Amino acid sequence: MITSVNAANAYATARRAVAPSEGGPDLGAAVDGFAKVMAQADQVSTGAMTGATATHDLVTQISETKLALEAVVSIRDKVVEAYQEILRMPV
Repeated sequence: MITSVNAANAYATARRAVAPSEGGPDLGAAVDGFAKVMAQADQVSTGAMTGATATHDLVTQISETKLALEAVVSIRDKVVEAYQEILRMPV
């Protein structure tokens, strides 16, 4: 099954293969950072359910996770918008 993380990693790999020599944003690092935030959210949530994590830490992690998810959704929307723009170009 193809997930958004797998698709983003494949895109990052393909982008590096055809990228110009000048430096740009590293999408692979961004995807790895997002995956770490989500893994940490799972860990904190599990800790909160077992009583090992304070409620304050859970609320803080949920806020960070929400911010990261909103950023990823925003990037996805921009990619889809760019793709649709390319499809509308006359050949």
